[in-house]
Amino acid sequence: MEPPAETPLLPFHITSGTLFASLLWGSVGAGMFIYGKKQHSTPALIGGIAMIIVSYFVPDPLWMSVSSVALIAGVYFWSRQG
Repeated sequence: MEPPAETPLLPFHITSGTLFASLLWGSVGAGMFIYGKKQHSTPALIGGIAMIIVSYFVPDPLWMSVSSVALIAGVYFWSRQG
């Protein structure tokens, strides 16, 4: 008798760490987007959209966190320039 076939996984292998990091950084990105929209701040608006996109498309929690922190630093320095 053959073992039952495995159920197909989603495109990315979702672990609890990936789910938690995606929830955390997606929420921070959504907050940054809302802040940028209300304050008419282009860096925060674009950074928020970028963080939401990163939380969807980067499957590794470590790289998701690294890229999100880099985006936050980029928004900080971009907003201080102008």
